Amino acid sequence: MIAIALIILIAWVFSENKRRFPFWLTIGALGVQAGLVLLLFAIPNSHAVLAGVTSAVDGLANAADRGAQFVFGYLSGGDQPYGAIAANAPFIFGFRVLPLILVISALSALLWHWGILKWLTQAFGFVFEKTMNLGGASALAVAANISMGMVESPIVIRAYLDKLSRAELFLMMVVGLATVAGSTMVAYAVILAPVLPNAAGHVLVASIISAPAGILLARIMIPEEHKAGTPYDHATALKYESSMDAITRGVQDGVMVAVNVAAFIIVFVAFVWIVNNLLGLAPPINGEPVTLQLLFGYVFAPVAYMIGVPWNESLQAGNILGTKLFLTEFIAYIELGAVPADEMSELSRMILTYAICGFANVASVGIMTGGMTVLMPERRAEIMSLAWKALLPGFMATLMTAAVVAAMPEGLFG
Repeated sequence: MIAIALIILIAWVFSENKRRFPFWLTIGALGVQAGLVLLLFAIPNSHAVLAGVTSAVDGLANAADRGAQFVFGYLSGGDQPYGAIAANAPFIFGFRVLPLILVISALSALLWHWGILKWLTQAFGFVFEKTMNLGGASALAVAANISMGMVESPIVIRAYLDKLSRAELFLMMVVGLATVAGSTMVAYAVILAPVLPNAAGHVLVASIISAPAGILLARIMIPEEHKAGTPYDHATALKYESSMDAITRGVQDGVMVAVNVAAFIIVFVAFVWIVNNLLGLAPPINGEPVTLQLLFGYVFAPVAYMIGVPWNESLQAGNILGTKLFLTEFIAYIELGAVPADEMSELSRMILTYAICGFANVASVGIMTGGMTVLMPERRAEIMSLAWKALLPGFMATLMTAAVVAAMPEGLFG
């Protein structure tokens, strides 16, 4: 609870109006977070439901593998051309994870067109509107962030973007950085599946319960000046002409996401290599060569400890948190998945899964501003002024989620 209080205090320190602290929203947001965790993990048969989610993710991953193997052959896990290694097909990120993003993106668009995803989004939007006093438009955009990306979700309320207040625009940015898209969510689960039981369930729950945290921190930093938010007419929601149109546009959107993911990973891994070689010229720290990962570990170790990671594992956890913030959450998940089982407890892996499940990183700020300025060119200056300000609460929202989860009884998660 100390971690949660400290995160809220930091947000208040950076508030534009410290006198308008949303006390009841704070109680409500924490209540919604705790309630959602209990709803998704504590009710009878909830673990069976989450196990079903894991099975569905496995099925989607297998389906994506089949499609990728048809195009890329053994590079995507198909029959190997060399008999000596046929039993251990190599896991090549570009040919195993990126195709999954395409499949999930197309499937999400199809489910939206059929009304399934639209109904779920509107249901979450109704909950956020009534429990957190949001306007209809911003509530729906917040709910859309749970399954869509930070650039795609504003499209759902495109007709209302010019009517959003400054506080609502900032809130939409923060929640976009505090959550992840459905297309990448499944990819994270696939990466963590070998080292974390029920990885898909945890990643799904993480993205859902980080939304209330993002709302709270955004409202603390930039309070809404007007009591009533922007209303919304559901008849203006995102529409596709047909099922084939949904699939086509979903694939096209997925291609953009996959290319962005691949490009940023290539560039940032290259930058890390360059920086590590330069840092190698410095004298060792405690006998270890100086690397970016080591520095991240020392800087963010107290943060990791604060949210519930044991101190003896905090250095490695701090490295992963720093990687998430300054590189990308994709690289952070890859590093978390690569940590040997005997070097990190299951509890710490679970806490970190929640702590890094958001788009809040330096690269994503650029992606977000680029996407939003295309949708709202007349508000470009306002978007640019708010984007970097949104990075801090976006990052802290996932830390707050991790702290809430860490405060729950460990047995709750099976």
